[in-house]
Amino acid sequence: MSLAGKTALVTGAARGQGAAEARLLAARGARVVVTDVLEAEGKAVAAEIGDAARFVRHDVTSADDWAAAVAVATDELGGLDILVNNAGILRTTPIEEETLDGFERVLAVNLSGTFLGIKAAIEPMKAAGGGSIVNVSSLAGLRGYPRMGAYCSSKWGVRGLTKVAATELGPYGIRVNSVHPGTIDTPMIANTGVERGAGNYRGAPLGRVGVPEDVAELVAFLASDASSYITGGEFTIDGGALNARP
Repeated sequence: MSLAGKTALVTGAARGQGAAEARLLAARGARVVVTDVLEAEGKAVAAEIGDAARFVRHDVTSADDWAAAVAVATDELGGLDILVNNAGILRTTPIEEETLDGFERVLAVNLSGTFLGIKAAIEPMKAAGGGSIVNVSSLAGLRGYPRMGAYCSSKWGVRGLTKVAATELGPYGIRVNSVHPGTIDTPMIANTGVERGAGNYRGAPLGRVGVPEDVAELVAFLASDASSYITGGEFTIDGGALNARP
């Protein structure tokens, strides 16, 4: 699953899943644009990777920021072959108490940000003769969770957008897939009380919370030519949690 000679852009890559994805793609040989609104952390990840990485401060809800990030990939690192739409935010509020502003903010980052990313990647990937777009959804894009009306709506939207993009972009050799992580040990779940450690997590048959590197391995596979005949797919990575629930 070598990625030698390829250039990737990973959003939300300052920490958690995004940082693990950026590190692994680079380890497999890719040049990587690390993007995030968290500048200090993002710069640290890029510095850790080394000469093969660039950091760009990037608000995924801004079309101008997308243009700037893609320009770094194409002008400084030679093109754009891989896009990982990883950036996302979580808001937990019952529908009865949710505000329109709060609901739309989650959709803006998680869904509109993914839409803008796909649009920004099309031309450079067409110019390269193809590419791979990996959209990070969630188990919340496959089932409903209480208090997550905005989050579930955004992640179901990412799932649907992925299907449409795969059908539209396939003729250009651009593959589009979604990944659906379960509970992963990232800052997003830091204050949820989830038990870490093998055998301690009852929410999944495998008995543990996932780690960012688990997701990164799946993303790297979908980014690589090893998955060259896969598009429009949705891949759960949840320790069996979805199958274990009615």
